[in-house]
Amino acid sequence: MGDQMTISRRDLLAAGAGLAGTTLTFPAWAGSNTPGRSNSAKALFIDPATLEPFVDALPIPPVAQPVTPAQPNGESAHYRIEMRAAPVKVHRDLPATRMWTYDGHHPGPTFETRSGQPLSVEWINNLPTQHFLPVDYTLCGMSPGAQAVRSVVHVHGGRTPADSDGFPEDWYPPGESRIGHYPNGQDATGLWYHDHAMGVSRLNHYAGLMGMFFIRDDVEDALELPRGDYEIPLLLADRNFNAEGQLYYPDSGIPDHPWIAEVSGNAVMLNGKLFPFTEVEPRRYRLRLVNGSNQRFLRLALAGQRHFFQIGSDQGLFGAPVELETLLLAPAERADLIIDFSQWRGQTFTLTNDGRAILQFRVGRTPAADNPPLPSRLRPVQPIAQSQAVRTRDLTLDEYMKPSGDSMLMLLGGKRWYSQVTEDPVLGTVEIWHLINLTEDTHPIHLHLVRFQILDRRPMDIFSYQNFDKLRYLGDARPPLPQERGWKDTVQAHPGTVTRIIVPFDGYPGRYVWHCHIWEHAANEMMRPYILKPSPADRSDAT
Repeated sequence: MGDQMTISRRDLLAAGAGLAGTTLTFPAWAGSNTPGRSNSAKALFIDPATLEPFVDALPIPPVAQPVTPAQPNGESAHYRIEMRAAPVKVHRDLPATRMWTYDGHHPGPTFETRSGQPLSVEWINNLPTQHFLPVDYTLCGMSPGAQAVRSVVHVHGGRTPADSDGFPEDWYPPGESRIGHYPNGQDATGLWYHDHAMGVSRLNHYAGLMGMFFIRDDVEDALELPRGDYEIPLLLADRNFNAEGQLYYPDSGIPDHPWIAEVSGNAVMLNGKLFPFTEVEPRRYRLRLVNGSNQRFLRLALAGQRHFFQIGSDQGLFGAPVELETLLLAPAERADLIIDFSQWRGQTFTLTNDGRAILQFRVGRTPAADNPPLPSRLRPVQPIAQSQAVRTRDLTLDEYMKPSGDSMLMLLGGKRWYSQVTEDPVLGTVEIWHLINLTEDTHPIHLHLVRFQILDRRPMDIFSYQNFDKLRYLGDARPPLPQERGWKDTVQAHPGTVTRIIVPFDGYPGRYVWHCHIWEHAANEMMRPYILKPSPADRSDAT
C-alpha cells in the first residue's frame, strides 16, 4: 500500500479490484470530481480490503408512507418523496458519505402496493443547485451553461402512462416538483425507481437516487412465500470512495468533456452498506435483488458452492423454481431468490461477487417455528407464439469512434436521440425485435412500459454485416437460460450476437424510451425514444 503507479484507461475501467488503497498517479485523462477543474495529480482510493468486514448490520430501507391513504371512495393513495442531499454512513470506520437521496435514505423508501391499486407520488426536487460529480455539457441534451442539477423519476418496469414514465426530457430543476401517477395494473413483481434526467442520469444514479417498488397480488399471496421479516430487499451498487470516504467518479480529463465509457467501482454496497452482515433464522428466506450499478455485472454466489433457487426475474414469478449455484445479474436486472438456511443451522457464510465476500449471513441455531415448503409450481408463463408478431425489426447496437479519436459515440439502430422516431409499434400488437450487437460489450437493453420474452440468441459475423450488410450466422440459435424464461424488461444482448425478443405492446399510447442500461452508454447516445401508437379502434373511438 502507498506505492505509486501509473494506470491506463483500460486498467481504471476494469473491475477495479487491486487498485484501491494505492496512491495512483493518473494520466491527464483521469479527471476529477472537483467542479470546474481537472484532476489533481494523485488520488487515494480506499481499499475495501482494509476495511473490517461484517461490522455493520444490513439496513432495510423504510417503507414509504402515504400522506393521504387510499380512500373507500376509490381515491388512490398519495405520497410525497423529496430528493435531497444527505450524509450516508456506508461503513463503521468511514466518515459519512455525501449522497443524493430520496427522503434522506439510500436506497430510498420502498413502495409497497398491490396490483390494480393505483397511487400517486409528488417527487420534489430539493437537490443542491450545483452538481458534485463531473458534468459533461457536450452530451446529448446538454449545452454550455445548461441547468446541470435536474431530475425526473422513472419507475423501472412499471406499466405507467407516458406522462408519468419519466421521459428524459421531462426533467425539472431544484425548487420544483412533479406528480407521477402509477396504476400498477400488472402482475406481482419487484420494480425499482431511479433518476432518468437527460444528460446527468449517470451522475444522479451514481450519487444515490434509487429505491425499490414492490407490487403484490393474490396469486403471489396464495403461494405462501416468505414474507415480512423473512423477505429481504437487496439493492446492490458498486462505487469508488476517496480517502475522505466520499464518492469518486472518474472522468476523462479532456477539457469540457469528462465523460468516459464505463465506470466500475471497487466496492459493492448492499442497501447502502459496505460488507454488512445479517442474522437469519434457520428457515427459508426470500431475497429481492436489484443490480443498481452504473455498469458492473454482478456474478453472485453463496460461498461453499451452496445452492439456492430463483423464483422470478424482472417482471414477476417463473412457472417453476430454478436451482442455481451462481447468478449473473446485469445492471437494472432483478432476481427473486429463495435460500433455505435450515440446512446450515449455526453456520456463518457469505454472499460473494466474483468470489469476493460482500455480505455475511449468520444463521441461528434454534429451529424455526415454521418453514413452509417452496412450491414446485409458481405462476404459469405462457410462451408467446411467434406467429402473433405483426412486425419484425432489425435494430443494431453500434459504437463509433469520433473523428477526434478522444471519445466514442454509442447508438441504437444507427440513430441519434434527436433523429426521427423509427420504432412506432401499435398498442395491442406484438413485435419481434432483433437486437444485433456489433460491439465488443454486452449491453443490458431495457424497454420502458412493456414486458417481453427472450426467444433466443445466435452468434453472427460482425464483419460481414458491417461491410456487406449481410446477416451471416456463425452457429445455431441458443434458447434463453432457464432463469431468463420468465417475463423480462431488461435483456443481456451479448457481443457478436443477435438477441431476439418478442414484445406485446400493451399499456398506454404515448412517447417512451428504450436504451442500454449502462448509464454511461445511455448518455452518449445509446438511448432512443419510441412511440406507442393508439390502436385503430382507439383512434376511431376518439373521433
